[in-house]
Amino acid sequence: MTDTHAMESQAAGHGNDRAIAIWLLVCCAMIFLMALIGAITRLTESGLSIMEWAPVTGALPPLSQAEWERVFALYQEIPEFRHDNPGMELVEFKTIFWWEYIHRLLGRMIGLVFLLPFLWFLVRRRIRRGLTPHLVAIFVLGGLQGGLGWFMVASGFAELTDVSHYRLTAHLALALLIYGYIFWIATGLLSPDARTVGTGDQQMRQPLVLFLLLVSVTILSGGLVAGLNAGLIYNSFPLMDGRLIPDGYGDLNPFALNLVENIAAVQFNHRLLAVATALAALGLWGWSRKLAPSPALSLALHLLALAALAQVALGIATLLLVVPVSLAALHQGGAIVLLTAGLWALRVARPPLQDGQAAL
Repeated sequence: MTDTHAMESQAAGHGNDRAIAIWLLVCCAMIFLMALIGAITRLTESGLSIMEWAPVTGALPPLSQAEWERVFALYQEIPEFRHDNPGMELVEFKTIFWWEYIHRLLGRMIGLVFLLPFLWFLVRRRIRRGLTPHLVAIFVLGGLQGGLGWFMVASGFAELTDVSHYRLTAHLALALLIYGYIFWIATGLLSPDARTVGTGDQQMRQPLVLFLLLVSVTILSGGLVAGLNAGLIYNSFPLMDGRLIPDGYGDLNPFALNLVENIAAVQFNHRLLAVATALAALGLWGWSRKLAPSPALSLALHLLALAALAQVALGIATLLLVVPVSLAALHQGGAIVLLTAGLWALRVARPPLQDGQAAL
């Protein structure tokens, strides 16, 4: 009877893990969608269209003509309207308003989709030991992300005609952290206890960690490119205005400023990092052929190499076509797909969780 009870308890625990993992992956999918909408919001210069921070009442859009005129009048007070859109009419304003509104609404929805099931699992005692603090930390990070988003938007109200590229990159970084944190926990909960681990899996773990660091730096360098509109110049590849390294790369003083404020240098650095990331992915894939990875890791590395090649192709196409909204949004989505592929490869390279372990 004791053995039967233990088996039933273990089966129930695995069922709980699976349910929690599916819930977390739904949250990941919503964050991915929010990143795509955020990219469109930025590319259409819609981010400054809502001038008020109202986490609760802001869930409703303007419901009357008078309210539309009021929010449009607020937008007309900022530098972006005066310098970039002085002839904008209300009907045009509504277009950029809706992109920003959908972006913020989805953020609120993610908060609810995370919080309500979490409370349900918590009350029903369905969460494995050690996991609750991580879920609380994720919720706190989500709240901080909302505040950071407003801090970013507010940077475009006074003097700038766009948001601060530093704050935009920080907003992107926190989004990636939350996404990766959730994905890592979810995949840990789904990882079968008895799966095969190849003899080469352990050798791949540290290189995969380093690869994920490289991917993260590359994505954040892309945030600087986006924030500075650096993709709108040097629309050729591989050369930049006929040169490998563009003129003016080190014009700013001190030199470190070139890495974050010099448009030519920021674009060049992103190109260099992107190519290095693709080569690293291919290198990992080629090296793994000489080892004995598990079938799961072998498949994950195939997907990683494909994701890296596709992302480079999207980046080059976006640059050559002078940043069309659709391609640029797909390029941002491709970056998250590549990050996801790297996280998945590292997850399957690690040994499976044992009962009682938190999903880290």
